[in-house]
Amino acid sequence: MAFDGVVISNIVRDMRERLVGGRIYKIYQPESDEINLVVKNHGTTYRLMLNASATLPLVYFLSENKTNPQTAPNFCMLLRKHIGNGRIISVEQPGFDRIIMIGIEHLDEMGDLCRKKLVIELMGKHSNIIFIEEDGRIVDSIKRIGAQISSVREVLPGYDYVLPPGDKASPFDVTEADFCSGILEKPMSIEKAIYTSVNGFSKLIANELCYEADVDGNFSTDSLADSNKKALWKAFSDLKNRIAEGNYAPVIVYDKDEPVAFSAVPLSMYQDMETESFSDISELLYSFYAKKDIYSRMHQKSTDLRKVLQSAVERTSKKYDIQRKQLTDTEKRDKYRIYGELLQTYGYEAAKGDKSITVLNYYTNEEITIPLDDTLTPLENANKYFNKYNKLKRTYEASLLLVKESKEMLDHLYSLQNSMEIAETEADLSEIKEEMILLGLVRSKSGKKQAGKTEKSKPLHFISSDGFHMYVGKNNLQNDRLTFKTAGSKDLWFHAKEMPGSHVIVKLEGAEDVPDATYEEAARLAAFYSTGKTSPKVEIDYTRRGNLKKPPQANPGYVIYHTNYSMVALPDIKGIREVRE
Repeated sequence: MAFDGVVISNIVRDMRERLVGGRIYKIYQPESDEINLVVKNHGTTYRLMLNASATLPLVYFLSENKTNPQTAPNFCMLLRKHIGNGRIISVEQPGFDRIIMIGIEHLDEMGDLCRKKLVIELMGKHSNIIFIEEDGRIVDSIKRIGAQISSVREVLPGYDYVLPPGDKASPFDVTEADFCSGILEKPMSIEKAIYTSVNGFSKLIANELCYEADVDGNFSTDSLADSNKKALWKAFSDLKNRIAEGNYAPVIVYDKDEPVAFSAVPLSMYQDMETESFSDISELLYSFYAKKDIYSRMHQKSTDLRKVLQSAVERTSKKYDIQRKQLTDTEKRDKYRIYGELLQTYGYEAAKGDKSITVLNYYTNEEITIPLDDTLTPLENANKYFNKYNKLKRTYEASLLLVKESKEMLDHLYSLQNSMEIAETEADLSEIKEEMILLGLVRSKSGKKQAGKTEKSKPLHFISSDGFHMYVGKNNLQNDRLTFKTAGSKDLWFHAKEMPGSHVIVKLEGAEDVPDATYEEAARLAAFYSTGKTSPKVEIDYTRRGNLKKPPQANPGYVIYHTNYSMVALPDIKGIREVRE
């Protein structure tokens, strides 16, 4: 992810504004590679997290304290000894790199004023938190790096601290000549030339500069004309000026519900995707990684369920197609019955050895030719056709029932897949799994059905432009609760016509009816949260909740109604206010 120099510069600005001049009140080490500083300044308490994890190194302000071990680790005790109650005097980002240096002033055992630095290096697997003397000698680090780990740079007590090796330039040291004649003439793609030459610039930022300059970052630098280079330099200079002025605008970009990118500056290359703006970079980082974690865990937990569902859909679809073909094959049954009846009436006209007979069909008043088995008598031929008719009739009646059952099961499976797409919490997944257990698609861990023991998830909650509360069921079990327990008999119910989808309830709360705008918005919700979401328009049925009935032994989410109205809606919910609970 783009936890790059641009994002870090935003964090550094916030740290300067909030921490410089403040006193370190407490120091914690909740994780083996994480330090939390509690700083009091300007009458406010700030909690700063410094995380040197190899997989997700981060620095941002916390809104609340984290759980800490009863016994502080050695590195935490060392920091408490030296800089407990110390005063923060500076926060720096050397060379615009992924490094933050916190200058701290404190009194030693003799009462003399001393200065030290706490350095946080945010560099993937090489991330570290290093405590150094004013003269640059390392006191200790949260991760000790010896020669057996790195022959390039050792980080051990008593060694001199040196910055990580690198040949990139700070963006503030890059001139137009350096940029156009040096960086943009490297034999590689344009985006790579930028992010491999400038400190703190990620691939994301390089791509954004290319987008703003209207060039394709994947093209080689050889393809650049002078006008392209000038456009890139302008985009580069504008970004430098924005950073220098502290004009940050943190933003998260979403692909549907999944957070896919973030930065401390606007990302215009994602203009076709949904974005969320923040006033505070720490709030952005907390929100992004919390949502990313939830999305990842949800995706991981739902993978097995999705596979089971997909297999069930494929299996049921094949069975449904075979059964429909069998049903189609029985359509000629009435022809055999008529053949039998006509042979009983006109069979005496057939001569021995005839292979067919042409007679008048008294049902249509037209002549019809009936094939005959010349080894059988007309009566035996009639009985043969009656036997065929009776067999096909039995097949038809059995197939009709099987096709109906398979269609209902297929629709139910499609509804489960739709529920999987809009599931937001583990409680949502648990209810989907519970329903799959009831269907026999998944075994419960105890080997018994555990209906009713799952934590109940909450429906989606929206408020119409007229102020009416609208609720959307996220799965079939929730649809049942929403429709038959939450909704009153006079409340409005919406659902996509003849396709799997969510139940949408509009609470009237004493009103006799709702304005047309609320009808339209509720219908849009029903269209969006259905399998017709990708269609240009979706037909929606709506009625009073009191007109709905649930047949005995019906699948979860299944209802019947005979009194309803219909309307066509766009599957688009932009502009409808959602309430997060």
